[in-house]
Amino acid sequence: MKSAKHIAIIPLRAGSKGIPNKNKRKILGRPLFSWVLTEAVESKLDKVYVFTDDKEIENYIIAEYTWTNKIVVIERSEESASDTASTEQGMIELAEKLNYDFDFYYLLQATSPLTSSADINNVIEELVTTKSDSVLTAVKTHRFIWNKDGKSINYDYLNRPRRQDFEGLIIENGAVYGCTKDSFLKTKNRLGGKISVVEMAEDTLTEIDEPSDMIIIEQLLKTRLLTFKAPVQKIKYLVLDVDGVFTQADVTYTENGEFSKTFSFVDGMGLEILRNNGIEPIVMTSENSKLVKQRMDKLKIKHCYLGVRDKFSLLNNLLPDLNASRNELAYIGDDINDLANILSVGWGACPANATKDVRAAADLQLNNEGGKGAIRELVEFLIQFNQRF
Repeated sequence: MKSAKHIAIIPLRAGSKGIPNKNKRKILGRPLFSWVLTEAVESKLDKVYVFTDDKEIENYIIAEYTWTNKIVVIERSEESASDTASTEQGMIELAEKLNYDFDFYYLLQATSPLTSSADINNVIEELVTTKSDSVLTAVKTHRFIWNKDGKSINYDYLNRPRRQDFEGLIIENGAVYGCTKDSFLKTKNRLGGKISVVEMAEDTLTEIDEPSDMIIIEQLLKTRLLTFKAPVQKIKYLVLDVDGVFTQADVTYTENGEFSKTFSFVDGMGLEILRNNGIEPIVMTSENSKLVKQRMDKLKIKHCYLGVRDKFSLLNNLLPDLNASRNELAYIGDDINDLANILSVGWGACPANATKDVRAAADLQLNNEGGKGAIRELVEFLIQFNQRF
């Protein structure tokens, strides 16, 4: 018997009036859209279609997500990407391009980066098990609601209830929607027929519509990433950036391109000592450099990933093969594209010359600079830390 096909659309427009280039704006060093995209890949969805008119986003995804076959980028028309087009117009266009080759259709919004794979799976389960025609996500709020005429809507102000006795309201949070193919064919809408509601965490009520929302979301994401750190575990792997960590972030260029980088022998010996103490190094860098590859081969680094900009997503994908959780990792980086990993591993570290944001986020700000013993200093710390176990 053929299994049901669950697909999702993440619509992304190049133009954005409220926040220019909103979908590509960095939050904790990652493009906004990558937060929900990573969770979609880790969910029970069969395919995730990024529907966009932005070539930069398309090229980024093609380059970054080679480790999964779940993601497909499809170009959307000017009409469906215009300021006046509805989200449904984009959903219809994609469905027609796919000849409606699906059984269940989901809409994921990049402006809700707190959406988790568990939230997506809950919507899938609700849609399948309850035989609903469509599902939406929402948040229960215990706020007291008034209209503009000064009338209370959801409570009697003369008998103000205690929070624990107040049922509150369910508010649509715009994060995840799902519907059956039959429902979408009939209504051409994300919702229709018998509608079910799946509750999400209260902090997911914040969507990115205004510039100030970016600041709020970044703080909420920081808080969520920190939960990966508990409980404290013995460190199994040390993940290392290259430029600014192995080196001082300097490179010599000639007319023929990259010429030289300077690496520390003290740090190189540190990695050998690290392996001898049962911690395996993993190198992950956005640079795709032959010089780096040669140095890592010389150091016998088995796990070396070059040309990686979305390090958080790749590391998530590696965890099952590594038989490790994030709180069993240490990570050292020096710039904003390392932030998400620094915040979410057991020990997030940075060299003394890291950027201000990274120094503020790191658990451990090292005394030594990148390329001048920072790795060796961290190795010694991790060995002592693991001895406690």
